Amino acid sequence: MQTTQSMLSVDNQHKKVFGPTKVPDRLLLGPGPSNSDPQVLNAISLNPVGHLDPFYIALMGEVQELLRYAWQTNNRLTLPMSGTGSAAMEATMANIIEPGDTVLVGIKGYFGNRLADMADRYRANVQTVEKEWGEAFTLEEIENALIKYRPSLFAIVHAETSTGVCQPMDGIGDLCRKYNCLLLLDTVTSLGGVPLFLDSWKVDLAYSCSQKGLSCPPGLGPFTMNERAEAKLAERKGKVPNWYLDVSLLNKYWGSDRVYHHTAPVNMNFGIREALRLLAEEGLQNSWDRHKNNAQELWSGLENLGLKMHVPIELRLPTLTTVSIPPDVDGKAFTLHLLNNFGVEIGGGLGSLAGKVWRIGLMGYNSRTENVEKVLSLFKSELPKFRN
Repeated sequence: MQTTQSMLSVDNQHKKVFGPTKVPDRLLLGPGPSNSDPQVLNAISLNPVGHLDPFYIALMGEVQELLRYAWQTNNRLTLPMSGTGSAAMEATMANIIEPGDTVLVGIKGYFGNRLADMADRYRANVQTVEKEWGEAFTLEEIENALIKYRPSLFAIVHAETSTGVCQPMDGIGDLCRKYNCLLLLDTVTSLGGVPLFLDSWKVDLAYSCSQKGLSCPPGLGPFTMNERAEAKLAERKGKVPNWYLDVSLLNKYWGSDRVYHHTAPVNMNFGIREALRLLAEEGLQNSWDRHKNNAQELWSGLENLGLKMHVPIELRLPTLTTVSIPPDVDGKAFTLHLLNNFGVEIGGGLGSLAGKVWRIGLMGYNSRTENVEKVLSLFKSELPKFRN
């Protein structure tokens, strides 16, 4: 007698025959991802090993130590989350916030709004202090907000990808200590390309991503917390409400116990290990100087073409430049023209800057003189065709 299963036949309605995956040549000069370093891609292409293999266990320790160097921190709990930068972003909120905690978010762009949204989803009492998109906070503004709201956590974006603003950090950590709150810093568009001194700045929690200044594909989210943040985590009245991002569990895997938590993306960790190794080989100061010098060349060249930068020079990010779109130019049409005809990607604006700025990234492997020259040449030759 035939079973029901054996009588079933394959449904081929969704069966399609495709060729091997081929990717068009792209120079990614937008807000991210950036092009990956070929050495990083080679590392990712190696055969995987088990996620508890002694070789991989040793590699995990190397990744953690290299992340400490990149962030300039001695934090014990430093690891790459298995997920994109947004996963690491959410991990900071999931582990630290308990329902009813007052969280103050400094909003000066799109990703400040995302921090506030995440904090709200973890049932925090979310308060905000806001600046125009293209400005940074002063110490006085931050202190006034800390006095007014008395938060347990103050969250702010260091390098705001939506605006191209680099928030000055001197003194903010001291204020947070003075008013007894933790300091959370978004370093997504600054890690590897912009000076970062987490310990000296008294930053308690930070996160980043793999695909920008580190020139690794998207897929990992570096995360770190210091002893002050660990103490708050230990004092929780209940479990962390996100099992996958629970650092108290992840630390048993990334810590000395090496207890299984999840099947780690081993090849992505091969890649980030190589990316961080290359950063250490170049040296942080050399990388920071390279990014700054190339950005200054870009700014000067764009201004010589009559274009205006959105952010004052003292607050500009070397990794991400926002350029005001001339009023007689269709900014989106121009970006599509560059992508379709030259394989060069630049970004448009987000939120209140949508349609008002282009975003040009020079991050990690892509921060090179030849890329600056190429984008300037394209602006010079192609932009006049789009003026009304």
